[in-house]
Amino acid sequence: MLQGRLWMEARDAGIPPGWDYNPAKWSQRLPIVGLATLGFVIASYLALWQYGVVERVWEPFFGNGTRRVLSSRLSFVLPISDAALGALGYLADAVAGLIGGVDRWRSMPWIVILFAILVGPLGVISIGLVIAQPVMYDSWCTLCLASAGVSVAMMAPAMDEALASLQHLKRVREQPGRSAWRAFWGLQQRPAAEGRVAA
Repeated sequence: MLQGRLWMEARDAGIPPGWDYNPAKWSQRLPIVGLATLGFVIASYLALWQYGVVERVWEPFFGNGTRRVLSSRLSFVLPISDAALGALGYLADAVAGLIGGVDRWRSMPWIVILFAILVGPLGVISIGLVIAQPVMYDSWCTLCLASAGVSVAMMAPAMDEALASLQHLKRVREQPGRSAWRAFWGLQQRPAAEGRVAA
């Protein structure tokens, strides 16, 4: 009786099997969306300076370091500046974090995986750009470091939700007559036991 009640509570809360919390609940996702919004503001400000819209760039610690980093060849290796690309990435992260309900790890795996793909590489690129600052230009950029910190802080929670979705798709694939591809797009109903947590 108790086990049945726990199963119903876990299913209603959208907790993945074997987990003790729901990685897609709003209290897990909204902090990521907030960080992405902060990252968007920082990157947009840096991009505005790179394109000459803003005359001054804030730098409290490293003198002319921010100007040197933001005007480097590495910052303009693509058709748009690195800060503008970062702003677009953060905006995509925020939008992807808001799509879907608290059970999206099983009802919309495609958006969860896309969210992880958006967050993960952005964090890795940010780390690479931070390493490049002292190595290539003997300079540091305070807001670039803050942006990198935001990217790294977003990674672990986004990967948790992606793991829950991948586990869900694996369970679907192992069930006869069910398609993991259809489940990936949210086109297939989950079985009755899908919300159960391990006893």
